[in-house]
Amino acid sequence: MAKKIRFGVVGTNFISDWVIAGGRQDERFELTAVYSRTQKTADAFAAKHQILHTFTSLEEMAASPLIDAVYIASPNFLHASQSILCMSHGKHVLCEKPFASNAREAKEMIVASEKYNVTLMEAMKPTLTPNFRAVRENLSRLGTIRRYFSSYCQYSSRYDKFKEGVVLNAFKPELSNGAMMDIGIYTVYPMVVLFGRPQKIEASGVVLSSGADGQGAVNFTYEGMNATVLYSKIADSYLPTEIQGEEGNITLDRVNLISKVGFIPRPTAKSGKGPKPEPRDISYIRDKDEYYYEVAEFIDLIEAGKRESEINSHTHSLITLEIIDEVRRQLGIVYPAD
Repeated sequence: MAKKIRFGVVGTNFISDWVIAGGRQDERFELTAVYSRTQKTADAFAAKHQILHTFTSLEEMAASPLIDAVYIASPNFLHASQSILCMSHGKHVLCEKPFASNAREAKEMIVASEKYNVTLMEAMKPTLTPNFRAVRENLSRLGTIRRYFSSYCQYSSRYDKFKEGVVLNAFKPELSNGAMMDIGIYTVYPMVVLFGRPQKIEASGVVLSSGADGQGAVNFTYEGMNATVLYSKIADSYLPTEIQGEEGNITLDRVNLISKVGFIPRPTAKSGKGPKPEPRDISYIRDKDEYYYEVAEFIDLIEAGKRESEINSHTHSLITLEIIDEVRRQLGIVYPAD
């Protein structure tokens, strides 16, 4: 029988619901405790998910011998401090994206992981899925890569409230929130995993009256290639993600939830006169919940005694936040955590 990793959960929102559902598809995952600021909320969440232990003190849960690891899904501005607290008590930490409010906080988290010799990983789910592996495995078929393009624009229901004068958490900079931190990061993180740190960043966007970004567009320069990402919480888009090479293209239907990956070889001179080529489906069949893969990767790391993932690595998380810091600087977005 597989050894159980006993988890405590910080955060009782819908993302925690989704991660728990995915985690329970791994027989090594055992949900043992939940922390909430109020006993009422903790009790309700515990009843919903059949959790035995509740805490209203994070310090007490972090110190508890009842858990081995913590999944943190609290507001962004709390990610770093709560992660470091849990790591200081020897607990492994799976921290929801974005890793932290800024790169400075991310560095402090990484130092804590080394100091306390525990596993720390950002819960960026798409990069750990089989279909992102299909992208990585087929990248060499493109020859010299010339462009990465990704779009994730999704009109937020919370924006309707914003237009009525009610500013909900999604648009509060004091919580380290906004369009880039919420969904734009999904376009940037895979780019960093595939291509590393860009040489140049040029950002433009719409900053709302609350001081949070509503949408943005960022151009990146790499050696021999360009990258562009679009993101928004105030408009929709149905554009796919595409990687363009001299020998072909790879397309992803949605960068945040990759259901289909296509490969289009460059048409020959003769075939180029015909109809537009159709992508060849190179997707893997996904037989697990989309959140299963990040939990399984995290548990694999704990079992192997590794502090970080090779894909959702500390370096990739840090570079991503350094990029976001620069985008925010160019847009004039400041968080109290800065």
